[in-house]
Amino acid sequence: MSDVIDVSRPCAHVARVWLNRPDVRNAFNDEVIAALTRTFESLSQDKDLRVVVLGAHGKAFCAGADLNWMKAMAGYSWDENRADAQRLADMLWTLDQCPVPVVGRVQGDCYAGGMGLAAICDVLVAVEGATFCLSEARLGLLPATISPYVIRAMGAQAARRYMVTAERFSAAQAHALGMVHELATPDTLDAQVDEIVTTLVNNGPAAARACKALVRDVAGQPLTAELRADTARRIADIRASDEGREGLASFLNKRAPNWL
Repeated sequence: MSDVIDVSRPCAHVARVWLNRPDVRNAFNDEVIAALTRTFESLSQDKDLRVVVLGAHGKAFCAGADLNWMKAMAGYSWDENRADAQRLADMLWTLDQCPVPVVGRVQGDCYAGGMGLAAICDVLVAVEGATFCLSEARLGLLPATISPYVIRAMGAQAARRYMVTAERFSAAQAHALGMVHELATPDTLDAQVDEIVTTLVNNGPAAARACKALVRDVAGQPLTAELRADTARRIADIRASDEGREGLASFLNKRAPNWL
């Protein structure tokens, strides 16, 4: 595994993926992009996995693009820029498509591309002192590859403001926008994340995956006959599954389900 990320498995059902470049505020470069892509491709194939925690070592969650990487990009041709941006877009998509819930642990500042990582998380916990910023416009750039995830997470109207102004905003503001789900202090951050992880691990594993897919597939869709039929099919599938039958039986018989 690459040194730029730190992957651990505290148990079979949980993976922790930490950005591991604290000396440069966990900034992206091509090595980080490749390592995250490989890691999440592998984790997505793990049938025992129930939750991924995405965090970072050091004081910052992610400062965006690495300075040396940006210097190299300044000399790229259009084709090289296109290929480089495509790798970042593909990495973000790979993380977003992870079939199990991803819990984000934001322990510090979250800028530019780091906002894309945060926005991809299904549940996001941030320390109260963290600062968020879509800083690209300050450099004459734009947050193009992260935009689908950021707009989805904070809403189009808020994204308009923070993309065009490149203003910093607080974790409390991110919470008010719905991007951050829970605020924490540095002392309570890990306990709050662990509580969410425990909740997720205790849920039906197939149901959790199906819920994540449901939100992704249904959000923003018109309420058509086809959509109604699709949602009816999904609940029928899960009710008739072994896990669905076991979950209902355990509830009715007041016992723990067999996935615990």
